[in-house]
Amino acid sequence: MSMFDLSERAEEYRTRLLEFMDSHVYPAEAVYDEQMRAAGDPHYQPPILEQLKEQARERGLWNLFHPYPEWGPGLTNLEYAPLAEIMGRSHIAPEVFNCNAPDTGNMEVFTLFGTDEHKQKYLKPLLEGTIRSAFAMTEPAVASSDATNIELSMVRDGDDYVLNGRKWFASNALHPHCAVLIVMGKTDPEAAPHRQQSMMVVPIDAPGVTVLRGLPVFGYQDREGHAEIDFDNVRVPAKDVLAGEGEGFAISQARLGPGRIHHCMRAIGMAERALELMCRRANARTTFGKPVSANANIQDWIAEARIDIEMIRLLTLKTAYLMDTVGNKHARTEIAAIKVAAPQIALQIVDRAIQVYGGAGVTDDFPLAMAWAHLRTLRLADGPDEVHKRTIARQELRKYRDDATAKKP
Repeated sequence: MSMFDLSERAEEYRTRLLEFMDSHVYPAEAVYDEQMRAAGDPHYQPPILEQLKEQARERGLWNLFHPYPEWGPGLTNLEYAPLAEIMGRSHIAPEVFNCNAPDTGNMEVFTLFGTDEHKQKYLKPLLEGTIRSAFAMTEPAVASSDATNIELSMVRDGDDYVLNGRKWFASNALHPHCAVLIVMGKTDPEAAPHRQQSMMVVPIDAPGVTVLRGLPVFGYQDREGHAEIDFDNVRVPAKDVLAGEGEGFAISQARLGPGRIHHCMRAIGMAERALELMCRRANARTTFGKPVSANANIQDWIAEARIDIEMIRLLTLKTAYLMDTVGNKHARTEIAAIKVAAPQIALQIVDRAIQVYGGAGVTDDFPLAMAWAHLRTLRLADGPDEVHKRTIARQELRKYRDDATAKKP
């Protein structure tokens, strides 16, 4: 038995999830698309999603990500990994099972750092799937890959803080059920660089909060939206500061570790579906008197895709195992590594599948074009590739720093 063998309960959830995907989710994708087209609103909540959510919850396929047994099945990262991969195969699946970003990360933040009031007002309905949330960290005016650059001001005024600034790429903020924002800003510009930031809980309808627009991503207006939001003298009670002033950077690190591995797990599922579509198309189409699949370059792409998927899956499982056994801090190299590798590899596989599909591959008749846009964006979300490579390189260099010092004349 290897360390990556599925536990009995994880295998049971996997079997049930696969059955639900086959019988309910995949058939619903066309219904979802039709309802979205008929609505004419890119941020519409189609009825099919609510129906699927109700059915998933009735079957206990709900909050599968949540590590705390009182809120979900209490699966480990290693147990959840194959389930997230399955959900990653469909763009509608994560919300169906209440396992969609950024709500998963926000639910963990409320669980770990929220007050009893936050848990009752926001965490409980998030866990029930009746509201949605957004995470407002990235800003248009600064390089937000370095969180110490964050400029939105949070100035103490009596029992409140007054927020002023601009955020963007606040995913989920245009979801019609979005009720709350977790906002990161600067409370003390004079403090140490990693103690200047705080996080606050802000209702999306608070006076002074204005959702300016949804940002298109490669021409797509994602249903949940990537919002640009203006904060103009927004008053936030001091009781809505999460974990206390100056804890914003620490909270962001606690939040982003699990979020990054969830993204990678789903990316593997997306890569698997793209490989499946590529193989089916290559077998079904004939050019110059032979199936497309008979061409050596197509066979190379298929073989390389299988090899690459197995490699990133193993690295992701190792990362999940380390997060479970030694903690996120000690798994930071592996977390950074999969955040670079999984989206890059999945993106290449999707790109090659598009090539096999020809002109059809760039249309919305198939899920490949949207998958490409999502994966290319994922190379920037939760930190660009370059920041994660920097983390890995610094960890590697640290191993040999003493050697270099010792060899100095």
